[in-house]
Amino acid sequence: MNAPILSARGLCKSFGGLRAVHEVDLDLVPGEVRALIGPNGAGKTTLVSMLIGRIAPDAGRILLDGADITRLPAHARVRRGMAYSFQITSVFQRLPVEENVALAARRRLGRDRAAVAGEVARVLAEVGLSAEAGRMAGDLSYGHQRLLEIAMGLAQRPRLMILDEPTQGLAEAEVAGFRRLVRAISADCTILLIEHNMDVVMALADRITVLDFGEVLAEGTPEQIRADPAVQAAYLGAA
Repeated sequence: MNAPILSARGLCKSFGGLRAVHEVDLDLVPGEVRALIGPNGAGKTTLVSMLIGRIAPDAGRILLDGADITRLPAHARVRRGMAYSFQITSVFQRLPVEENVALAARRRLGRDRAAVAGEVARVLAEVGLSAEAGRMAGDLSYGHQRLLEIAMGLAQRPRLMILDEPTQGLAEAEVAGFRRLVRAISADCTILLIEHNMDVVMALADRITVLDFGEVLAEGTPEQIRADPAVQAAYLGAA
């Protein structure tokens, strides 16, 4: 088995006495698509917020390529190869699509105009937004704004991309396109997918981690998770 690109050990976080995440371990290996699922309030958002550096854990460690990043701020983690798409779109509404992607590309490429332009063209083609390059981001459909946010992440050439509820609000045809996109991205990038659409999870994930009440309830392949009685009782049976 390949060495993990990201490892979390014993992560804990509480808010005002409410235990949101407790003693969570997680290993992501290069090239895998890992899904993180669980009921509302299971601790998924809190866990991801710790992984990306938005909040600090009360206890535990996070390693990226074996280096301790537990106390690094989010922007430093991005420079080390992490990218994150928010549950609510965070594009620059009043800028053109291509400039949104260019802003992200410049973080890695600096002011090399030709290199930035090439990267913008590459990622817009990859997510299927080439025809929208000149439109204002705020004029895009919700689904296309989600794709734009993914494009902004891809422009940074991440080795680990975290996608938080990426199919929320997407039409059925857009969900099918998203599935194709994730398969393409996963050839070069490890993906952590936080998702409620179980058809998407079962179709894309190599392995699934299930959280419940802030703890890991189960972990395994889609087939193992689907057959797990504890997961059925806590989550899938109500899905």
